[in-house]
Amino acid sequence: MAGMSPLFRRKGPAPQDRLVTLIGKPGCHLCDDAQEVVEKVCGDLGVPWEKRDITEDAGLHALYWEQIPVVLVDGEQHTFWRVNEDRLRAELTGN
Repeated sequence: MAGMSPLFRRKGPAPQDRLVTLIGKPGCHLCDDAQEVVEKVCGDLGVPWEKRDITEDAGLHALYWEQIPVVLVDGEQHTFWRVNEDRLRAELTGN
């Protein structure tokens, strides 16, 4: 779509209309690191986010216990283990 008028470019949802979900568990240092990144990026962009604990949800535990922390964007897996600030920001802004 390079070279197309901005009028015709398809845009995704605005950042504030997205939802980031951080899936982790207490006592997980990678989860703490991931939360810092999620809080910063979501705070900068005005994106709502939530934290889910795999120890309190058998379904999440079954899906993600080997990958935590896991970050979902709008319910789709974005990343796991380490969260890259620039990559998350690009996903949320469409850049």
